[in-house]
Amino acid sequence: MNAKMLPPTDRARALEIFTVVATEGSFSAAGRKLDMSPSAISRTVDRIEERLGVRLLLRSTRALSLTAEGSAYLGAARRILTDLDDAEQAIANQGAPRGRLRVSAALSHGRLCIVPLLGRFAERYPNIVVDISLSDAIVDVAAGQADIAIRFGPLADSPLTARKLGESRRVIAASPDYLARHGMPRTPEDLHDHNCLNFNFRRAEPVWPFRKDGEDYALSVKGSIEANNGETLGQLAIDGVGISRVGAFSVAEEIADGRLVALLEDYNPGDVEEIHAVFVGGSNMPARVRVFVDFLVEEL
Repeated sequence: MNAKMLPPTDRARALEIFTVVATEGSFSAAGRKLDMSPSAISRTVDRIEERLGVRLLLRSTRALSLTAEGSAYLGAARRILTDLDDAEQAIANQGAPRGRLRVSAALSHGRLCIVPLLGRFAERYPNIVVDISLSDAIVDVAAGQADIAIRFGPLADSPLTARKLGESRRVIAASPDYLARHGMPRTPEDLHDHNCLNFNFRRAEPVWPFRKDGEDYALSVKGSIEANNGETLGQLAIDGVGISRVGAFSVAEEIADGRLVALLEDYNPGDVEEIHAVFVGGSNMPARVRVFVDFLVEEL
């Protein structure tokens, strides 16, 4: 290092001091602004001029004025300090919980379980804007379509990070009106004579799991309507259209008040789906993603 060169931190401080001197027009005014003595301010400017080998300020008993070199140096100093502030702010924003957070959640689970929590999250983190989309369609988090997605069931191998939020039990249900018209299924095989409403996902097999005499097996079912979300299937069951197999959370109220009847519970094999939040993890993960996932784990 050149003997006259100052360490980067001292150089940045010297730029700041020179800029304040040029703006305030005197060493004493700059000293008051920076809580430094006028002599310390003067020594700093002397060192800058000595290092550069040019006069930056013309001193008189009344005021200071910039030389041509001083004016050029002042413009460069202001640009450097602005760039430094911008760079530090950009880095700080990566660590502070702020900015837009895009969340993708399943329609029914999102409406019933995620949306009711958002008010408390907004109060805790007022600098985060939550942009939530409710759909049972799968978004590509790795490709940037969302920052966080709430996923049900087994997760495919991917570079994404996943945190478990809980589990959702599945229930088979129909309305009293439907059962009065078509009869109560007593065994899983009775479903062959019923209108079994299903999901239309490519990943969803048209089979429902059961356990009989200690053996687990999958029963193929069919029906007249398929849908891409559990809320629609639950509503169709309430309307007496057929029998649906959906998340218990989405129809708990309807079962409790008698609008739906849970079926074949003695044959339920512990039919549950794990619920995960998936996101791009790693050391560069924005703080807004981290705090939202932590919040969901805490609340759910």
